Amino acid sequence: MRKHRLNTPFGRRTALGLLGTGLAAPFVRPANAQAAWPEVTSIPDALKGTGEVRIATFGGTMQETQQRAYFEPFEKLSGIKVRAFPGSDPTKVKAMVETGNVEWDMAQLSRGSIMNLQKRGDYFEKIDYDLVDSGVDAAYRFEYGLEMLVWAQVLAYRTDAFKGAVPKGWADFWDTKKFPGDRAMVGTSAGGWPEMEFALMAAGVPPEKVYPIDIDKAFASYDKVKKDVIKWWDTGAVPIQLLTDREVTMTTVWNGRMAALQAAGVPGEISWSQGLLKRDAWGIPKGAKNKVNAMKFAAYSTMAIPQARVALGIPYGSVNNKSNEYIPAERLKVLPSAPDIKSQLVNYDYDWWIDNREAVVNRFNTWLLS
Repeated sequence: MRKHRLNTPFGRRTALGLLGTGLAAPFVRPANAQAAWPEVTSIPDALKGTGEVRIATFGGTMQETQQRAYFEPFEKLSGIKVRAFPGSDPTKVKAMVETGNVEWDMAQLSRGSIMNLQKRGDYFEKIDYDLVDSGVDAAYRFEYGLEMLVWAQVLAYRTDAFKGAVPKGWADFWDTKKFPGDRAMVGTSAGGWPEMEFALMAAGVPPEKVYPIDIDKAFASYDKVKKDVIKWWDTGAVPIQLLTDREVTMTTVWNGRMAALQAAGVPGEISWSQGLLKRDAWGIPKGAKNKVNAMKFAAYSTMAIPQARVALGIPYGSVNNKSNEYIPAERLKVLPSAPDIKSQLVNYDYDWWIDNREAVVNRFNTWLLS
């Protein structure tokens, strides 16, 4: 549904691994596109201004949805013109800041990419949380970024493969006797990070005790499923194609991708249990010319109604606890931020991965070749 790049739900990962877990593409055009979306009729004076704000996005349908969901309304309500640029990339932010030629005021990135870059130097402005709506949970706030959209990395399966049996959680993914057939999981060839959490939960580790990750235990668990994984995928379209072509009966997948498969009539479903809840964030590059306007837009975009509008356009969730009041029950059934779904997911620990990524990926690559 959107122009897509490699290995994040929204964009490619770089050789630096900076995107470390960013967001998903392509998106499927919403079935409820004609439904009335809630409207913001006024905003606080603190969010109004003049001039412009230059926002880097992941392009494609994601940017189209953002245009309708909050770029256009923000312009009308605030008096600040939004200029959107497809192609957000942490390596570009790094280059802009280091050369002093900062062409973006805000960039859509993963929390991991912002944290990883900031660990290497001073690349982002601190967020002014005095402007941010109280409905944005503390879990989505961090010093140099504001998370603005949630998605899930989950188990997906063909419903016609197991004679009515339904896999629930990673122990079932690992159980090829009860749930026969080939599997697919995330690899590292395009900068991906291994699904160590899934390996641990398959081995019986409770979701609340996954972090800090026991690396040795995770690889011992991986050993048990390795021969059944026929593809270590590196782009989000691959697992969907494998399910469609009956090459696998189960795979890990980004939740938003499944909408395309289901719309095409392929008998596939998501098992939300023990999935990973991941997030994308707004980051303001250090030295942004319109930093103040960027702060105002970040605050506006994470208000309840703008967040709900995005969730109505793409199958990803909101970071504002009040957004669900504006989203129909039928739509909530496919959103990772819906209370009954969110409660089944494990909150992805970006801090742990930033500290351990290099060692884990190197070991994983060695293990894969052994």
